[in-house]
Amino acid sequence: MKIKFLILLSIIFFNKSEISPESKIYVAGHTGLVGSAILRQLKELKYTNILTRSSKELDLRDQKAVNIFFEKEKPEYVFLAAAKVGGIKANMDYPADFIYDNLAIQTNVIHASFKYKVKKLIFLGSSCIYPRMCPQPIKEEYLLTNELEKTNEWYALAKIAGLKMCQAYDKQYGTKFISCMPTNLYGPNDNFDLETSHVLPALIAKFYNAKKNNEQSVTIWGTGSAKREFLHVDDMAKAVIFLMNNYENNMPVNIGTGEDISIKDLAILIKDLIGFKGEIVFDSTKPDGTPRKLLDVRFINNLGWKSSISLKDGIQKTIDWYINSKVM
Repeated sequence: MKIKFLILLSIIFFNKSEISPESKIYVAGHTGLVGSAILRQLKELKYTNILTRSSKELDLRDQKAVNIFFEKEKPEYVFLAAAKVGGIKANMDYPADFIYDNLAIQTNVIHASFKYKVKKLIFLGSSCIYPRMCPQPIKEEYLLTNELEKTNEWYALAKIAGLKMCQAYDKQYGTKFISCMPTNLYGPNDNFDLETSHVLPALIAKFYNAKKNNEQSVTIWGTGSAKREFLHVDDMAKAVIFLMNNYENNMPVNIGTGEDISIKDLAILIKDLIGFKGEIVFDSTKPDGTPRKLLDVRFINNLGWKSSISLKDGIQKTIDWYINSKVM
């Protein structure tokens, strides 16, 4: 196993090629949580030739429109961050939307990237692609070894298809389409809508509203026992740009902190940071989702990237951003 790993590392670094500051880079999904962070980081790193299109300007579910865009603009590098995302409730309420929208978006962008000779593409998946009852921490090799979590299987199936599509194009056509699997993300431009958001932004919105309205308690889905890993989206952006510059292999790469926290402890942390004085009530009639989801991030750490933003600091920054966005 160690010899195999060293051989893989030598292949990765022998083939690596950094993007030049003038390279034409397309960030698909630049207005969302993930895409906006990648865009900010690219600009901070002085990349000067960045392509973006809003969903109103370019519907990535429309194959014809996507092909016209790629034929005209001819991007050299693509960050595929566009996706339909949401928490447990949204996944349970809109399964058809989650599987159709994500399959359509990624299929069109990946195929157009091949058709119009994109030099390199990075596809952003999700840690929810792994089986529900994985050994912890979750290694990349555990993909497709057991059943998925039922509460988000439609989104997970779509993301698995995108990862496999990248591998298939690499195998058949010799493309350089790589995939990464970020853990649960949070930060500026997150979705704080209680009907469709993930757990961390939902908790921020709930505690903020409860404090503002002088409520006595906040109710949270599940028992609070489930454990999750959270990565600030700015750390994620640095990781995917690092991979774009340093990694060329079709094995997907986990991106995370290597640390997790129970939903109960997360709720207490957010409650304290916001300054809510009421009680926390856990609704055990609602699902917890996967019992634990912690990624094994040794591979990307060994490549040379590690997360740098602590959970407490990252949540405080996100709370500040959220409150400022409510004021503006």
